[in-house]
Amino acid sequence: MSVGVAILGSTGSIGRSTLQVLSRQRDRFRVVALTGHSNKDLLAQQAAEWKPAFVGLVNGGTASCLVEAATHPDVRIVVNGIVGAAGLEATLAALRAGKRVALANKETLVMAGELVAQAARDGGGEIVPVDSEHSAVLQCVAGRRPTELARLILTASGGPFRTWGAERVSRATVAEALKHPTWTMGKKITVDSATLVNKALEVIEAHFLFDVEYDQVDVVIHPQSVIHGFAEFVDGSVLAQVGFPTMELPILYALTYPDRVPDQGVRRFDPVAAGTLTFEALQPERFPAYVVGREAARQGGTAPARFNAANEVAVQLFLDEKITFGRIAEIIEHVVGRGTGDAGRGKSLEAVLAADAEARRLAEEVACS
Repeated sequence: MSVGVAILGSTGSIGRSTLQVLSRQRDRFRVVALTGHSNKDLLAQQAAEWKPAFVGLVNGGTASCLVEAATHPDVRIVVNGIVGAAGLEATLAALRAGKRVALANKETLVMAGELVAQAARDGGGEIVPVDSEHSAVLQCVAGRRPTELARLILTASGGPFRTWGAERVSRATVAEALKHPTWTMGKKITVDSATLVNKALEVIEAHFLFDVEYDQVDVVIHPQSVIHGFAEFVDGSVLAQVGFPTMELPILYALTYPDRVPDQGVRRFDPVAAGTLTFEALQPERFPAYVVGREAARQGGTAPARFNAANEVAVQLFLDEKITFGRIAEIIEHVVGRGTGDAGRGKSLEAVLAADAEARRLAEEVACS
């Protein structure tokens, strides 16, 4: 019998890629629920093709349809492709209902990693990452004992400004920031890649997904985006996951984990076609927002939630051309720095959402100053 799938954010980049994967796996999966944001025409087209039992449009600030889709009784797997904090409550609800969450919404774990882990324990749900880097690590560590793992190395392309000087980067336009050299993604995550905020978010996510300390997670610049992650074990052995840049492979693995199934829809790896692979040390002075994110992780409590919220506000202001690119890191640093000393907080959803709201308010205030 086919497995029921809900796709939260079906009109976005991850959602569209998921439907591409499912179109080749119709004998194994069926689409039970779809939700979209604002793009009602595309959502209607998807609904006409897939004929799901539930369709929800997130518009005007109401997101109850996300929870309804995520907890639908015929759904076994929830693909959470929502961008930002909006995906948190649906993830918690799905886990408490015993679903598998194929998680592309990294902000969920950044904001409330402990709450998410508790929800999975309480409800019997499970999280399988969709991010290419965390999928890579999962593929490297699957079947190994946690005590065997010594270190994770996540790769970053370096984004479009990898070789630019700091002053030139600060004046980058929206069009320049959206020209990612190797990946095709949504606007928000593409800007996050340019600031390397996405890698700070991924470090925090890896901490919760793989139960490793922050000093066990390193990041290296890898411009070709062919190696997606490394796992180093206590004996010094290192495994890596390799493939041409595509989100369809990690999506498929999240759907079928721990099994693998035949799929002919993605480009097969060819070492010759991959060419020369290079690695560079991450230069913190080029990516100040990444540094703030690592500090927020170290602080704990609601600092990661504040970091995420400030970034979401700053990125949207940049995309709306209301602030310069250089101000993104400035706003984030100010907001995170205003909330020190709350390491014991973040233990409840109310505390996390309060910190999120306060950080958004403060980020808007800083942006206008």
